[in-house]
Amino acid sequence: MIIVLLVFIITIAIGLPIAYVLGSTAITHAILMGDVKLFAMLPQRMFAAVNNFSLMAIPLFILAGEIMGFGGITEKLANMMRAFIGHIKGGIAYTTVLVGTALGALLGSANASAALLGDTMFEEMRKDGYEDGFSASLIAGTSLLGPIIPPSMVFIVFGVAANVSVAKLFFAGIIPGLMMTCGYFALIGIYVKNRDIPTHPRIRLKDVIKNVLEAVPALIVPVVILGGILGGITTPTEAAASACFTALIVGAFIYRKLKWSQLPHILERTGVISASILFIVAMSNILGWTLALDQIPTMIAEALLAITTNKYILLLLINILLFIVGMVMETTAAIIILVPVLLPVINAVGIDPLHFGIVMCINLIIGMLTPPVGITLFTTAQVTKVPSNVLVKQIWPWIGIATLVLIIITYVPAIVTFLPNLLLK
Repeated sequence: MIIVLLVFIITIAIGLPIAYVLGSTAITHAILMGDVKLFAMLPQRMFAAVNNFSLMAIPLFILAGEIMGFGGITEKLANMMRAFIGHIKGGIAYTTVLVGTALGALLGSANASAALLGDTMFEEMRKDGYEDGFSASLIAGTSLLGPIIPPSMVFIVFGVAANVSVAKLFFAGIIPGLMMTCGYFALIGIYVKNRDIPTHPRIRLKDVIKNVLEAVPALIVPVVILGGILGGITTPTEAAASACFTALIVGAFIYRKLKWSQLPHILERTGVISASILFIVAMSNILGWTLALDQIPTMIAEALLAITTNKYILLLLINILLFIVGMVMETTAAIIILVPVLLPVINAVGIDPLHFGIVMCINLIIGMLTPPVGITLFTTAQVTKVPSNVLVKQIWPWIGIATLVLIIITYVPAIVTFLPNLLLK
């Protein structure tokens, strides 16, 4: 295993894409196991990993997000939020968080949220006198809400890997996501309190009503997604397909900003992004498979249980492990590899897999902002043109809020399980 670990570390260190890191590590492990028959099984394991109905939701939600981005839906949401709170001190910063929360209910992706918020809100905050480092870090921190507020690509991957209801995971993410939103509001309040941030005149009531009415079609999309699942009408995958159709109607016929000539480009972007995610899923699966054949997950589980059988201490140890893994490994890959390792441990001490799934996913989502990998951190830096070293210095308060929420939900599982148990009996 030392050689396998070295291959993993070296390939990451030289900057190899994570899918090739996982594939190289898996092939090395298979060679060291000494059974040539394993190589005939690798393509089959890769195909089996992505040949899953629930995973079909990923490209469909990505397509819905792309359509909404081109269809002007983000702009309408921002106008509505600004109409309500744009006149208070720090209004544009609060609006950014609210728009990020709304985008979470539309996109399900941190990188997509960071790109859209960077394009639409960064210049607005700069005009109001916010420091570039604060504005970019706010956008990066808010983008974490993308994969926490349902729908979530990360929750879909965990649900498939752990055989947990994706619908329940979706609803379980709502309260933690709103807790993070409130925490970000508190940070903004502290920032603007002693700074000369301009305020804007209150918008007239008729303009508020106008902005709200214009945003109503944009809000149909999350209603279609969550309403369909809650009503038992659609599965998450079917809800994703419905979201694509709804977003197309809204963007093309109601807002009239989506042009039919843009569809080939949208489909191309969707295909490229989806393929990269599913390729990571496939490569992660073959590494997880070779590790399982070598009984590595069993040995790790036994080692953890030998340290303690106290579920609260185990949750602390697992959170520390996940935080470290999240700093160096892509979220999807980490979930597929670590779920078979950790699931026997949490089952042995009586931890609800639904609760554990939210804890694991949010922990690894925080890793999207932590260096050295921090893909969402660098996406934000690229979109806003704020140097990454400046952003790294400014990001820690937002990571602190997300980590505080993680600690709370880790030890108060009812926060996570309340909504799924209430709505999806």
